[in-house]
Amino acid sequence: MTLDGKITTKNFTAVDFTSREDKMHLLRQRALGDAVLIGHSTLKHDNVRLGVPHPELREARVARGQTDYPLRVIVSNEGRIDSNLKIFQSEVSPIVIFSTLRMPVRYQKLLRQKATLHLSDARSVDLAWMLQQLRSEYRVRSVACEGGATLFRNLLEEDLVDQLNLTIAPYMFGGAAAPTLTGLSKDFLPRSIRCSLTDMRIVAEECFLTYRIKHRR
Repeated sequence: MTLDGKITTKNFTAVDFTSREDKMHLLRQRALGDAVLIGHSTLKHDNVRLGVPHPELREARVARGQTDYPLRVIVSNEGRIDSNLKIFQSEVSPIVIFSTLRMPVRYQKLLRQKATLHLSDARSVDLAWMLQQLRSEYRVRSVACEGGATLFRNLLEEDLVDQLNLTIAPYMFGGAAAPTLTGLSKDFLPRSIRCSLTDMRIVAEECFLTYRIKHRR
């Protein structure tokens, strides 16, 4: 994020204001997870494949007993996901979509050809249930969430985040329309989230921080 706390511009453009080291850092974190999780809005704006392009990272995964690539997981309450996005053009690992029966039938038909769908009859995806399903059905023990801010905020509100990896970039955007780490909502979180700094390193003009999230007792 920028020095004034913005994670993207007011137009929600893909992040391009950080260094190559930050982008590599993201890939390292992604490679650690059994699954990589992303919200539909972020997937649509960034149009990423969620792969692990560097062979050394894949080799390290195999050495840890993981698959070459993490399971790719998409969350969308309404389910209007474009089946032509880049993620569906790459077959490096299975894709699982958690959504609701609000997903139009025509989207269901197209997406079932490229992903496994888990559709609930609720208005929104139960994130705790989603994580339980990933554990029981796909043997996922660790999930790397790559946003967006709304999904991250919802995970925080349900006490489902263990660790935050945060890069501070030397820019300031300003403006109320550019989202922060917890989105654009003006509401406070239901409770303050206590974080404990576990690692910090500085590379050139960026600061890489790792926080442990303290859970409710």
